[in-house]
Amino acid sequence: MNAIISQIHSELLKNADEKVAQSMQRFFKEEIKSIGLKAKTVGTIAKSAYKDYLKNADKTTVYAVAEKLMQSPFIEEISIGIHFVIFSEKLYEKNDIKIFEHWIETYITNWATCDSFCNHAVGVLVERFPENIKTLKRWSKSKNIWLRRTSAVSLIVPSRKGLFFDDILEIAETLLLDEEDMVQKGYGWLLKTSSLTESFVKADTATKEKHFKSVFNFVMKHKAVIPRTSLRYAIEKFPEKERKLCMAK
Repeated sequence: MNAIISQIHSELLKNADEKVAQSMQRFFKEEIKSIGLKAKTVGTIAKSAYKDYLKNADKTTVYAVAEKLMQSPFIEEISIGIHFVIFSEKLYEKNDIKIFEHWIETYITNWATCDSFCNHAVGVLVERFPENIKTLKRWSKSKNIWLRRTSAVSLIVPSRKGLFFDDILEIAETLLLDEEDMVQKGYGWLLKTSSLTESFVKADTATKEKHFKSVFNFVMKHKAVIPRTSLRYAIEKFPEKERKLCMAK
């Protein structure tokens, strides 16, 4: 494992750009450490490393390497660890939600690593094992900001398929008055994707219209108290008429 991580670190250093490293912090309010690579380059290195070292490995090995990388102070190595978990989605089992929770609580400290992990790992796991939706609802009440954001953002991709709609509204209601802007943006984003009727590939017209109207009604019901950040995200793609109604005092 140490040899794999050493090879990855060397590859990252080889592609590092000091200007990128210096500019990375402006995207985050939390303090981060960067080696100096853009996300696309990190993704390319992660894909190549997974193919070379872990493609035929068992889940225990993949997860061990991934967690070791997540322990790095550098955002690029944390990202590669997350990529390895994403690439191993065929190995997911229902109870992996417990491992994922531990990783979020321990290693996720900013929106970029949070969104990458929950969009492409947690979301896939919950879609495959829907009974884990109850865990997301528990996370929505957590003291940990990133678990709360994950409870919403993990359902972004499923929401575009029209899945978990009632659960989405329940989670949004729980997060409604959250004071953290990262959480406000997370559930606002989720409401937006849940209302985008054109993104529901398999849903019939009546279901699409029902979902849009339900999100609209949710916003109208809570518009006196919903944070402006959440509101702007939620109604961004609304038709002009409905958007004006939501914005009106």
